[in-house]
Amino acid sequence: MSEKQGFTVLEGGSVTTPKGFKAGGLHCGLKKTERNDLAAILCEVPATAAAVYTTNVFQAAPLQVTRESLVNGTLQAVIVNSGNANACTGDQGEADAYEMRAAAARRLGVNEKDVAVASTGVIGELLKMDCVRNGIAGLPEKLDGGAAGAEEFCQAILTTDLVKKECCVKVKVGDIEVTIAGAAKGSGMIHPNMATMLGFMTTDAVIDGDDLLSLLRTATNTTFNMITVDGDTSTNDMLITMASGLAGNEKLTRLHADWDAFAAAFTHVCQSLAMAIARDGEGATKLIEVQISGAVHDEAAAAIAKTVVGSSLVKSAIFGADANWGRVIAAVGRAGVPVSPERVDISLGGIPVLKQSRPVAFDEEKALHYLQKSDTVLITVALSDGDGKATAWGCDLTYDYVRINAAYRT
Repeated sequence: MSEKQGFTVLEGGSVTTPKGFKAGGLHCGLKKTERNDLAAILCEVPATAAAVYTTNVFQAAPLQVTRESLVNGTLQAVIVNSGNANACTGDQGEADAYEMRAAAARRLGVNEKDVAVASTGVIGELLKMDCVRNGIAGLPEKLDGGAAGAEEFCQAILTTDLVKKECCVKVKVGDIEVTIAGAAKGSGMIHPNMATMLGFMTTDAVIDGDDLLSLLRTATNTTFNMITVDGDTSTNDMLITMASGLAGNEKLTRLHADWDAFAAAFTHVCQSLAMAIARDGEGATKLIEVQISGAVHDEAAAAIAKTVVGSSLVKSAIFGADANWGRVIAAVGRAGVPVSPERVDISLGGIPVLKQSRPVAFDEEKALHYLQKSDTVLITVALSDGDGKATAWGCDLTYDYVRINAAYRT
């Protein structure tokens, strides 16, 4: 447990820590291995809910179903599978997604319109619905309100991920302690513009639905939308949040005295999950953090930060421990936003390599040691054009990324 900016990070907390939530997972046969591939989160009451989705024009069938379920702004359950994206699967894929929703609703004893559906995995293959049906039938007995259920859920949503991604925090709303938690998956095809990225957040806060959606969108823009692994935006990206209201606090709105504290805690969960996805990029050995300051506005800073962290040349240089700042400044210059080309400063891990767009003599051995030994590589770019700032996260580009994706279907 640690204190941060008015909220407390709970080590070992999970999506089942907020009041009212259970989760679980099992292996139903969608994956070739015996790893879990079907999971659910269940709230004991209909929860205020919101979601954001991929901007890819080819959107998987589960997104359509989830959008329909969220028309009234509530959810009570989420059913999710890995091993198959159910994307670009036509009318049959759509029918299968609706069947998943209906079957989960029956087995979990909730209203069908209060069930969201999410899928991740290979694009263009129909679901093995016999496996899905049998799996859903066995899910209720797997649901648990403790750490075990959350662990099985997290394992079930992984594809090429090497580690699970979780975060949980507590924050005071008035005199009431409120919990916010999240779990996510994502490792490749990551360049969210909301990749195969899925995120699930739970809270026991009482919160206005419109304000929850607004907060989710705002937090997503500065966290999940600021990561990249390979520049590919998935057909299945989705981030869902559910608020049970069982903490019993005075309803949170943007006018509430503790709104800022709650928003900071909520954003921390999003950022923690987003950074974990970037760190676990397929084949990655390092997390790359790019900090931009002095841009004409925040949107310009964000565009530059994502261009730098998404550059294959920058990513390759970091993998090779090469302090090649030329690749960084080239990325800055092609981001498509105004920059004064004669007034750019660049540092690698606090080591200045460029000052006012002129090379700075630096200790190559020190830079090499930093790039080789650091788990997180920090690139800072200071412009002289305004007050805009942004941070983006990504990972290095390694031989293993090519190996993993060259044989993704096999």
